Amino acid sequence: MQKKVKVKPNSKQQKIEEQPDGSLTVYLKSPPVDGKANQELIKLLAEKFDVTKSQIRIKLGLSSREKLIEIDTNI
Repeated sequence: MQKKVKVKPNSKQQKIEEQPDGSLTVYLKSPPVDGKANQELIKLLAEKFDVTKSQIRIKLGLSSREKLIEIDTNI
């Protein structure tokens, strides 16, 4: 399964909002420094989709706010 994700780092609270088009907007507390925001994003998505962190991969946009996430639900 693939999801488009828009990341908003340095937010006051962590939350995930599902948009009408099926994409996600994810608010992260971490700053976009040294991959901290990406690590927090993977952790949050793993909790939301009830998978392990290793089943989530950032396919596109590693250093961008717009990301394409791949979630492996076949394990």
